[in-house]
Amino acid sequence: MPPIRLPYFVLLALAFTPLAAQPVLQPGEALNYSVGWGLFSNAGEIKIFTENSILESAPSHLLTVTTTATRGLARALFAFDARAEALVDARSGQLRSHLETSTTSKKNTRNVTTFDYATRTAFYRDEFNPAKNLDFALPAGEPLDLILCLINTRTWDLKPGQHRDALVFFQEEAYELTIHAVRYESITTPLGTFNTLVLEPRMEKTPPKGMFKRGTAVRVWIAQNDPRRLPVRFEVEFKFGSGVATLNSYQAPSAPTSDAPRISP
Repeated sequence: MPPIRLPYFVLLALAFTPLAAQPVLQPGEALNYSVGWGLFSNAGEIKIFTENSILESAPSHLLTVTTTATRGLARALFAFDARAEALVDARSGQLRSHLETSTTSKKNTRNVTTFDYATRTAFYRDEFNPAKNLDFALPAGEPLDLILCLINTRTWDLKPGQHRDALVFFQEEAYELTIHAVRYESITTPLGTFNTLVLEPRMEKTPPKGMFKRGTAVRVWIAQNDPRRLPVRFEVEFKFGSGVATLNSYQAPSAPTSDAPRISP
């Protein structure tokens, strides 16, 4: 699926007008998910958290980190670790660069995508295979990887039957998605029972590609009876089964310091 390769979730086990935005996660905020796949209830984990940028050239930026790894028996069968680092402007919420690395017993990957919003161009660089390097045009919208895009939907105010467009990138390609609010649903997680809004991204503005072309369904459950509007579940449904990530712990944003960029809650 776009910004999440098959290993990155399944083996995860599993006219443009720029608008000011806020970072997907606030400083100090963190979400941890357990991932189940079929008979493997503990197939992997996803951790999403923020770090202050250590780059002297980007002191007002936040680093949003997503790590994924297989666990338990699934790891014995297929050891997989990945880390994605999204450098986000803390004032505008715009993504400046995205670094992704992954490791298996047979292959390592490392690629970085940087964004020029003045020219609406993305620059993809594969550090292990430069032949794959590519510059590509960005359609209208603010690009995010798929996980961060789905988390960002908690800031939206949709009701069943409504939809909103989003721009997602996966390596050297951009995906123009339309995210539909499909229904309300009550679900129980390790953090409690939540009344949620189920959202589903679809490719409708352009011909489907990648996992969307193969009929894969992606969903996120956003808590409605909680002021934090937490994304408490993700699901990727394939013809041969589903991978489900369930929120099992959450860390609230830290209090802003006098020298840190202030971001409204």
